[in-house]
Amino acid sequence: MTGCDTSLPPGLLVLLSGPSGSGKGNVSRLLLDRMPRLVLSVSATTRAPRENEAEGVDYYFKTEKEFLDIAKKGGFLEYKRVFGMNYYGTPRAFVDQQRAQGRDVLLEIDVTGALEVKRKVPDAVSVFVMPPSFAELERRLRGRGTEDDETVAVRMRTAYDELKSARLYDYFVVNDDLEKAAGEVRAILEASRLEVRRRLDVIGAIMEGERQR
Repeated sequence: MTGCDTSLPPGLLVLLSGPSGSGKGNVSRLLLDRMPRLVLSVSATTRAPRENEAEGVDYYFKTEKEFLDIAKKGGFLEYKRVFGMNYYGTPRAFVDQQRAQGRDVLLEIDVTGALEVKRKVPDAVSVFVMPPSFAELERRLRGRGTEDDETVAVRMRTAYDELKSARLYDYFVVNDDLEKAAGEVRAILEASRLEVRRRLDVIGAIMEGERQR
């Protein structure tokens, strides 16, 4: 039997967003546990490492000068300064290296960062995760028992603003059941690997094989 090499193309870049309380972190953990080729993006930061944090595992720890030098050279897919203090960013080199090795890279990221990455990496797969209602979102936030009324109110307003940007994403997943939501995101990734734009080399190889037959 003759044919071409139909191996899968380089890995995906997956952008997963959703408001605080949406459960996107739990969805991420399930996906990482169940998809061996999926890795979590490692961010760079200028803050000091905490106890038990490891370089290159939890973060890439940089001085402010090192961080800004990388930023000036275009080394981040996105970055920001949080509360006017420490910088956080997504190193382009890590993402490119993992994808080149056939791994899918998961980036759990806010809306602003996701849209910036999407502009720089148009083939990134963006998924917005949201509970079935704002009432459910508030129930989850209050159920944590870690936030006062004012904080919950701020998070709810932020969630409403973030939801306005959901239409800019490729996919929208309602997280009313964690297993179901994680399964839907997994199905999105499996299908995305087979998009025609990612299989042009395979199409070309099949056509070339016919020409040489």
